[in-house]
Amino acid sequence: MTVTAVLPSDPARPRPLRLTWVQPEDLIGHELRQAAEDGREAAGIEHRWRAAGGTPAPGRAGASPAPADPSLRALAGQLLDELTLLPCPLDVDEPTDLAAIEAVREDDAAVGLRSAALPAAGPLTARLEAGWLGRAAGCLLGKPVEKLPLSGIRALARSTGNWPLTSWFTELGLDRAVAAQHPWNRRSRSTSLAENIDGMPEDDDLNYPLLGLLLLERHGHGFRTADVARLWLDELPAGRTFTAERIAYRNLLDGIEPPHTARHRNPFREWIGAQIRADIFGWTHPGDPAAAAAAAWRDATLSHTANGVYGAMFAAAAVAAAAGGADVHDALRAGLAVIPGRSRLARAVRFGIAAARDEATGTAAGFATVVDRLHTAYGHHHWVHAVPNAALLAAALTHADGDFSGSICRAVSGGWDTDSNGATAGSITGLLAGTPAALPARWTEPLRNRLTTTVGGLDGIGFDTLAARTAALVE
Repeated sequence: MTVTAVLPSDPARPRPLRLTWVQPEDLIGHELRQAAEDGREAAGIEHRWRAAGGTPAPGRAGASPAPADPSLRALAGQLLDELTLLPCPLDVDEPTDLAAIEAVREDDAAVGLRSAALPAAGPLTARLEAGWLGRAAGCLLGKPVEKLPLSGIRALARSTGNWPLTSWFTELGLDRAVAAQHPWNRRSRSTSLAENIDGMPEDDDLNYPLLGLLLLERHGHGFRTADVARLWLDELPAGRTFTAERIAYRNLLDGIEPPHTARHRNPFREWIGAQIRADIFGWTHPGDPAAAAAAAWRDATLSHTANGVYGAMFAAAAVAAAAGGADVHDALRAGLAVIPGRSRLARAVRFGIAAARDEATGTAAGFATVVDRLHTAYGHHHWVHAVPNAALLAAALTHADGDFSGSICRAVSGGWDTDSNGATAGSITGLLAGTPAALPARWTEPLRNRLTTTVGGLDGIGFDTLAARTAALVE
């Protein structure tokens, strides 16, 4: 597990551990926030929590600085269970059941979109390699500024002459005062700046597509959600899970079975985690967004509900459309078509597309005004929530018109979940580019055709090998 160590006041005492993303006293604030977003009436529960001395959710970290006393922790668990029982007025427009989702989709033409003819095996493998490379490059671009506020990202890029963002972040020439005020992501500083990139470092945004590849190789396209659960327990170290995935993992170990793993004391169930697992289902269903979305649903419902599931379905369908030869705008339309049109995520995607189209200059510099609009509209969400990130992803892809460099740079420059948005933007636009050779060398050469991972048996694998194995799974 990823842990936060809290130093005791007495140095002779053993140092306690703070497990992130699992403690009831840290989860309750996030669940209260989720209740406010989905319209559940939780004022009474929130009052009881605050009156007992409970605190809000940690702002950007996974754990508060110190553990709660046992009675407060017990109350947090009780209130989490009570919050789960509150009726949600949005359930009609935002179902999680697949049949119910399909019943409220609004664009049947785009749902049924399927390429008449797929590329031959060679061109398809090259396209898939470009998708894998694009995902890695976009993720790597966003890694050093993950968790930073928008102002910090802009300040770091400006200080090194890299604004509007056009290339990797760097410390070379960085003003010391700016560096002190906006420190890089601690885990990524040594692997993800221009001067130290040497292959693709490990990241959950690549680990999950690798797991998806293993899933399909072992169980085929008829896999079940329970197969995903078993694969995680067999191949995914617990310490490489975060937010909703960590809660679902814990629930599995507690004997809770899917789909209840997604709901039990899981305030992160509408965050972005399921979306970062979805590309493999699009890559292996080129030109068939409906099938890709259905596969993503089976994966996502292990850990997510409603908008968290829609984020995965949206991404899988958009990737599938791009893999089948659609342009970026039709790919976004295909993504929208597979999710409920009245859902918050669908509305956010449409808002992002409209904001991008409203920006008159079409330049990278002009995209900053689009980002400001998005942060005004959705800045009240947690930075890992699926809704604001979907709006930003759609805006970046639309504004850059599917250009690879423009899309990943816009996605990362917009803040929130920088590495995840960069990864999905890179995957889609890598597919649109068609071949690895069509991607600018400044993005692909530092990757050294090498991916670091703790997923069993895959450490150091090349993106060309991954593409061949992915192509073998296409149906």
